[in-house]
Amino acid sequence: MAPPTAAAPAQANEEDRQRMMFRQAMARKKRKEREAAGEIKELNIIAMMDMMTIILVFLLKSYSASSVAMTSSEECRPPISTSRATPRDTVAVTVTPKHVLVGDKAIVTLSGGQVPASALQGRLVVPLDQALKKEVEKLKFIAERNPAAPFTQELSVIGDRKVPYDLLLTVLYTAGQNELKNYRFVVIQKEDN
Repeated sequence: MAPPTAAAPAQANEEDRQRMMFRQAMARKKRKEREAAGEIKELNIIAMMDMMTIILVFLLKSYSASSVAMTSSEECRPPISTSRATPRDTVAVTVTPKHVLVGDKAIVTLSGGQVPASALQGRLVVPLDQALKKEVEKLKFIAERNPAAPFTQELSVIGDRKVPYDLLLTVLYTAGQNELKNYRFVVIQKEDN
């Protein structure tokens, strides 16, 4: 009986060794499958082009040499100054001898350098008041959703050299009624010779 008993443990050891080898082979196969799943076998150029297009549009939209875009014309010639402060991107009100503009849109047509009485309510310029309300609402909407762009209550005034002081005060009063309390006057920087 001794010989059959000695063969049985040898057979059991062989079965254990084969099971062990099988488990190792399965673990090796699973590891290779996991490694292969993380590999990039080919580059999806369509997704790459979409990503680059989005980045390009973002960069073009955010690039500007100056925050305040101002077109020079004979109608509006701001004063010359030696100031070195850079303009910021704020609500822009342009006052010329003929018009009051918010952005690029003419809001009030002046007669003789003054706001017509039909557009005034005390010192408040009604059409300018309505236009500034829309701009302030838009800035507050943006500020609620983007903490990086807070509502700073700033106003950039681009005024012609010959605009009467009283007209500027009327425009500033109207802006103040719309929470625009910080004023910046845009000037042309004097060139150093």
